[in-house]
Amino acid sequence: MARDFAWIRPEPHGIHVVPADCWIDPSQAVDCALVTHGHADHARGGHGRTVATPETLAIMKLRYATSDGATPVAYHETIRLPGGVDATYIPAGHVLGSAQILLEHAGERVVVTGDYKRMPDPTCPPFAVTACDVFITEATFGLPVFCHPPIGAEIGKLLDRLAAHPDRCVLVGAYALGKAQRVIAELRAAGHHDPIYIHGAMEKMCRLYQDFGVDLGELRLVSEADKDAMRGHVVVCPPSALNDRWSRRLPDPITAMASGWMRVRQRARQRNVELPLVISDHADWGELTRTVEEVDPYETWITHGREEALLRWHQLHQRRARALALVGYEDEDD
Repeated sequence: MARDFAWIRPEPHGIHVVPADCWIDPSQAVDCALVTHGHADHARGGHGRTVATPETLAIMKLRYATSDGATPVAYHETIRLPGGVDATYIPAGHVLGSAQILLEHAGERVVVTGDYKRMPDPTCPPFAVTACDVFITEATFGLPVFCHPPIGAEIGKLLDRLAAHPDRCVLVGAYALGKAQRVIAELRAAGHHDPIYIHGAMEKMCRLYQDFGVDLGELRLVSEADKDAMRGHVVVCPPSALNDRWSRRLPDPITAMASGWMRVRQRARQRNVELPLVISDHADWGELTRTVEEVDPYETWITHGREEALLRWHQLHQRRARALALVGYEDEDD
């Protein structure tokens, strides 16, 4: 028997949970927002009430100066919303505090993933497969060409280049929330315990990660360092600073960038990246399709990214799916 799940409604600016009159990751201010994680295309200020994990709420307070109406929900904790809707926050494996939201109402289960990945990440709990009737998934890298390599191999390339050029530094462009901290944590896991230099714009976010128990080792600010002291070291900065005047203070930097988009050579050339590092915080094609198979929902809703290819995959595998016309989501620098 066909089901329409009328109690949850995709709208252009977010997903509306009708009985509770709340929204998931809305792109405009609402009375009640359920937020999956702290990236700016999912988390915004101005809501009357914001329900999220404690880590996401801390990120939002730091980035957007929002704290009024904050309602923390721990992983695997269920809260009752108005209208008889239960919401449970489940790890998404994307960045610190990221969560899938399981909604239960009228005997039906809907999982909204936000952004997610399946590869291990020392900075956040792993994605948890959760059975549901409707699975709402992203499709940022929803093309078969995207197959992210093991991160150990990419970190190895970085360290090999560093060792081969001890009189230079390796400057890694990485998104300031999530990617930068993951790269640093993976370097530590690979046995790199030297000081790592960071752009000033990353200091507070790195400190927040450390406050939540993520070990990033010794970090030093580029602004407080002598140029020669940075030779033979890793420097991490926002992607926008890679070719900025700021980088002139560095000792002959080898320019690298950590992003799933580094699989596309044209993007690396556009950024003048000498050392592309294919490190993504999103699921690749194989992870997207495997996750759908493991969850095995009655229907999949695809929120943003390469919807057409993933929609076609569902059709070829006799699976129900639809693409949602949501606005405000971005590729970021992943």
